[in-house]
Parts: sequence; C-alpha cells; structure tokens
Amino acid sequence: MKKNLILISIVVILAIFPLFIQKGAEFGGADGEAEAAIGEINASYEPWFSSIWEPPSGEIESLLFCLQAAIGAGFIGYFVGLTRGKYKRKDNVNNKEGQI
Repeated sequence: MKKNLILISIVVILAIFPLFIQKGAEFGGADGEAEAAIGEINASYEPWFSSIWEPPSGEIESLLFCLQAAIGAGFIGYFVGLTRGKYKRKDNVNNKEGQI
C-alpha cells in the first residue's frame, strides 16, 4: 500500500512539475507541430484529405480525446482484470485439488 502511494505521488509530481518550470509555455499537440514543420519544409504542400467533422471548439476536441482515452483505459483495465481473475481462479482450483 505504501509503495503504491509513493508511486502515485511520483506520477503526480512528474505531471505538475513542468507546469511550474515552464510558466506561460504552450503545451500543444503533435498535430500542430507537424503541420508547422511541413509548412517550413514545403510551403506548397497540400494535405491528402480533410477531416469529415471538425469539433466546434478546442474544449470539445479535448473532451472527445479524453473520452477516447478513458474508454481505451477502461477496456485495457477490464481485459487485464479478467485475465488476472482467470489465473487466480485457476490457481485456487489447483490448490484445492492438492489439499484433498
């Protein structure tokens, strides 16, 4: 339990620490950086396709990204928990058979 609290504290510190070091810095996504780099290399570049739907604001785009991440994390957590439960159940059955 103590080990988990230490690890969680380290993660929180690592997440918050850059915000204090780089005050006023803009933490943008990789898409914007890639678009700027391509524009510097080749100013006449035309994208191959455009988005089907553009979110009305940056906040909604962030919300959808967070929702996507939460669904993915939930799926991974469910799968890991299910697999771990199967192994524990299998170990319990094997231990009970050895006791008989």
